[in-house]
Amino acid sequence: MWRSLAIVLARDLPLWRRPVTLLFLMAAAMPIAFATWSALLNNFVIEVAGFDGSDIGWLHTVREIPGFLAVGVIALIMVMHEQVLGLVALLLLGVATALTAFFPSMAGILTITMLSSIGFHYYETVNQSLQLQWLPKARAPQILGLLMAAGSAATLVAYVAIVLTWEALGLGYAHVYVIAGGLTAALAVFAMLAYPRFDAPHPQIKRIVLRRRYWLYYVLQFLSGARRQIFVVFAGFMMVERFGFEVHEVTALFLINLVANMIFAPLMGGAVGRFGERAALVFEYAGLIVVFLAYGGIYYFGWGVVLAATLYVVDHMFFALALALKTYFQKIADPGDIAPTAAVAFTINHIAAVFLPAGLGYLWLVSPGAVFMAAAGIATASLLLAMLIPRHPEPGNETLLSRYRQAPAPAE
Repeated sequence: MWRSLAIVLARDLPLWRRPVTLLFLMAAAMPIAFATWSALLNNFVIEVAGFDGSDIGWLHTVREIPGFLAVGVIALIMVMHEQVLGLVALLLLGVATALTAFFPSMAGILTITMLSSIGFHYYETVNQSLQLQWLPKARAPQILGLLMAAGSAATLVAYVAIVLTWEALGLGYAHVYVIAGGLTAALAVFAMLAYPRFDAPHPQIKRIVLRRRYWLYYVLQFLSGARRQIFVVFAGFMMVERFGFEVHEVTALFLINLVANMIFAPLMGGAVGRFGERAALVFEYAGLIVVFLAYGGIYYFGWGVVLAATLYVVDHMFFALALALKTYFQKIADPGDIAPTAAVAFTINHIAAVFLPAGLGYLWLVSPGAVFMAAAGIATASLLLAMLIPRHPEPGNETLLSRYRQAPAPAE
C-alpha cells in the first residue's frame, strides 16, 4: 500500500485492486466487528455486568466521545494519508472488539469500548471522505446504496453464524467477539498489503473548514446524530429489557434488518439519484416521525412485541436513506473541502451523542415512552429543514434561501 498511484490511473489495475473494490472490502470488513459487537452488547452488559438503563446510557456516551472528537482526523491527515489512517482505524476496531469479553466490569467495558470507538469513528470519518472523493457524482447514490448492501451482506453472514451456532455449540461471548474482531483485523491487514495508496485528483485542505453556505448540512447532521442515538441506544435495549429477547432472538431481528437493507439499499440509492436528495430526506423524516410516535405508544398504550419488532425493522430501513445527506454535501462542496468537512460533520453529528444517551438514560428510568417522543420531535425538525434543500443543489444553490443571499457589491 505504500506505493502511491493517482486515482485516474487506477483503471489500469486489475478489478480487485481498484479503489471502488477497496471501498467494498472496507464496507464488508467494518460491520463484521461492529455489528457483532452491537448484536451481543445488550445481552452481554445485562447478563454479565448487570447494567440498567442509566448504565447503558453512560456506556453509549463514552462510546460517542471519539465521534465528537473526529475533528482530530484533520490533524492526523497532516502526517498520514487518509487511506492509511482509515485502515489503521479499522485494525484498531477489530482488535478492540476481539478483546471485549475479557473485560466484564463497568470500568473494563468502558475502556475497551472507548478503544473500539476510536477505531470505528475515525474509520467512518475517513471512509465517508474517501467515498465522496473517489466516486463520480453521477453514480454516487447508486454505488453508495450498493456499498450499504455489501456491508449488510457481510453482517448477514456473521449473524447467521451466531443464530446457528450460539446454542448449538454453546458459544460464549468471548468466542464470538474474538472471531468477529479477528476477521475484521485480518481484512484490514490484507488491505494494507494488497492495495496501492490512491491519490485523489483534488488535494484536501488540512485544517478545520466551516463555511456559512454549508449551514443546512451541519444542522441536519446534528439532528441526525441526536435522532440516531435514541434509536441505537434505546430501541434495542427495549427489546431485551421489556420483552426479554435473548441473544439469538435479537440477532434474528438484526438478520431481518440486513436482508431488508440488501434488497432496498440499492433501490434507495437509485431513488435518490432519480428523485433528488430533498424528496428522499423528506420521505425518511416523515416515516421516522410515525415510527417514533408508535414506539412511544408501546409504553403509553401497552402495544405488544410484534409491533415493536416491526417498528425496529422499519426504523432501520429508513436510516438507509441517510446516504442522501452524503450526496447532498458532495453536490454543494468545493472538492478540496471534502476531507476536513467530513471530520467537522462527524463531530457535529456526535455533539448530542456525548450527553444525550446519559441524560435520556435517566429519563428512561422514569418514562421510556418520553424518550421516543423526544426522537419524534427531532425528526419533525429534520423534516422541516429538509424542505429547504433545492431540487438540484450545487455551489451557490445550497438551500432554497440561497436565492435571497445578498449579491456581492460590484468591484470598483
